[in-house]
Amino acid sequence: MQAGRAVADIAAILQSRLAGKPAEVGLVVGVVDADGRRVVCHGGAGRPDGRPLDGDTIFEIGSTTKAFTGLLLADMAGRGDVALDDLAQPFLPADVRLAVPGGRPITLQALASHTAGLPRDADNYAPRDPANPFADYTTANFYDFLNRWRPSEAAQAGFTYSNVGMGLLGHALAQRAGTDFETLIRTRIAEPLGMPSTRVTLTPKMEQRFASGHDYDGRPTAHTDVPVIAGAGALRSTVNDLVAFLAAQAGLVETPLRLAMAAQLAPRWPTGRTDFQFQALGWCVTADPAGEIAWHTGRTTGFRCCLGFDREARVGVAVLGNQATAGAGEDIGLHLLAGRGLAPTAGARQVVDAPPEALKACEGRYRLSPAVEIVVAARDGRLIFQTGERRMAFYPERATAFFMKQFDVQATFEFDVQGRAAALLLTESGRERRAPRIG
Repeated sequence: MQAGRAVADIAAILQSRLAGKPAEVGLVVGVVDADGRRVVCHGGAGRPDGRPLDGDTIFEIGSTTKAFTGLLLADMAGRGDVALDDLAQPFLPADVRLAVPGGRPITLQALASHTAGLPRDADNYAPRDPANPFADYTTANFYDFLNRWRPSEAAQAGFTYSNVGMGLLGHALAQRAGTDFETLIRTRIAEPLGMPSTRVTLTPKMEQRFASGHDYDGRPTAHTDVPVIAGAGALRSTVNDLVAFLAAQAGLVETPLRLAMAAQLAPRWPTGRTDFQFQALGWCVTADPAGEIAWHTGRTTGFRCCLGFDREARVGVAVLGNQATAGAGEDIGLHLLAGRGLAPTAGARQVVDAPPEALKACEGRYRLSPAVEIVVAARDGRLIFQTGERRMAFYPERATAFFMKQFDVQATFEFDVQGRAAALLLTESGRERRAPRIG
């Protein structure tokens, strides 16, 4: 695999990626294989005390938490605490009733594999601070959403990535264990694997190693707290801790979690996606020409993360960055593991001033799939794409070509003879999809 390359080569990638970035923005890469562990850092941690970036700097890891939640399920199933086909309903209060998509009650396994039919996000977030959107989301809010949710026909079968589902799984496992999600992570995973800095809530000493997050434009942003749906994205960690986690996953060290880790990857569900073909219990799985890799990425309002490993090649890679922008780390991890192409380096895409009439011509409703409608509106010199409760900003690089700063996603439009957009073309990591205009 690619991860065996020299430290100098990795350092060159990081230096190129951070060119033109604020000095407070940084990246840390950890690699583990049969030759040992290497950590490569470039940039800054953004801390007011000037503490340098290193392998013990703490980052938010966002949705990469889902790989840990899936491992918790596999471990608890192996111990006999739960079964994969246990229903989620009994772990909820009697006055909270989950819908039954397609007549199939939701199981713990369905939550871990994103096959429960639950939506990506709840529809009742109303944050006081948009930069910390989950901080004031309560258990009562979560239960209210679950009570009201009714599945669409399109979501009743197959793979639908869901923060709600993983949040519910973490909640159910904590209920079963009679504790909280963080305690489960600490006692079942972090302590056995020697990961002292992997937590939800940091101690005062750990806070001194916590990097400052940055938004898409490089401005400092608030840390993200995820108290209720913690299993979907609440963890903070370091590259040194994550390399220890990956060393165990890749079979490079003996661990009491060996059987649970194998069980976590055993069940597979097809996703219908091109970036990863299968979903295991918390891990995305890609059958690459160079081998099979299990991986996950994560993003919060100020951080990006990528974890991945190849069990056959016995190699793992962790990448952490303290800016929530496209190319802030995940493409580097998959490049080192599987030779995937790197995202454009800093400065490759520049925002231009698009004529207001050009932006206005793109406004409308577009049908990306039977279950996904995108509403496009012009706002403040950019386009806002909305799907359900999610809003995404696209910036113009030409009058009719737009890009996201936080993801490797671009948008262009087809126009009719009157000059009005007739279709939206979305390109994500090289894959193009067409969404006809419907209104």
